[in-house]
Amino acid sequence: MWRELIGELYPEGQLPAPADEAMIAEVERELGLPLPFELASLLGETDGVRNHYGDAVVWSAERLVEDNLAIRSEPDYLQLYAPFDEMIFFGDSDMGPQFAYVHTDYGPGIVVWDHETDRRQLVVASLRDYLIRCFTQGNAWFT
Repeated sequence: MWRELIGELYPEGQLPAPADEAMIAEVERELGLPLPFELASLLGETDGVRNHYGDAVVWSAERLVEDNLAIRSEPDYLQLYAPFDEMIFFGDSDMGPQFAYVHTDYGPGIVVWDHETDRRQLVVASLRDYLIRCFTQGNAWFT
């Protein structure tokens, strides 16, 4: 499903091999949060997604662990920003914003986080919509 969608949106894209189930389980164990089903499903088909600029619009399973643990423990971030413990960062763009899953009253949603202001804006409700926006609208996340 995910490979087909990404292939339609970005036909010239090269997708890596899938993450194995053990690595996906390791992500959840290390972060202490369950991965949203759609993110785990995507990782089970391709271990990350890059756009034509080389941006990691969906990080690899390994990077999910490394970057989320780093952002949660960075001393400066602990003083400057609201907590990140309930967020799962999973992608970024060359313009600086990072994207994360958060739990909302109606289920998981995807927010864009601006490191300059700590603004966390809900931008889409699904990974499918996120990928469509990444490959069709580029970096226009605050419009």
